[in-house]
Amino acid sequence: MEIKTIAVTYTRKFNLGDYESLELTCSLWGQIDPKEEDAQGTTQFLFQQAKDSVKEAAIPVIKASNYQMNKAKAYKHSATNQFDDLDNF
Repeated sequence: MEIKTIAVTYTRKFNLGDYESLELTCSLWGQIDPKEEDAQGTTQFLFQQAKDSVKEAAIPVIKASNYQMNKAKAYKHSATNQFDDLDNF
């Protein structure tokens, strides 16, 4: 079976508190030449691009949400390793 088109969708839902939530979705499509390109590698690349796009769109909203920032601070204090939680969502 030859794969010519690859579609990837990444969705992430954030609880903003006060019964509000934000759901961000990014869908990417790519066409490949099955004789020259690796379908698995292309899928991984598209998935990472979709995830990065959702992350980029979410960061300003999360930083503006008191609920999410308090949640991130609580998680950061409970973790043994100190790191930026927004980089690992």
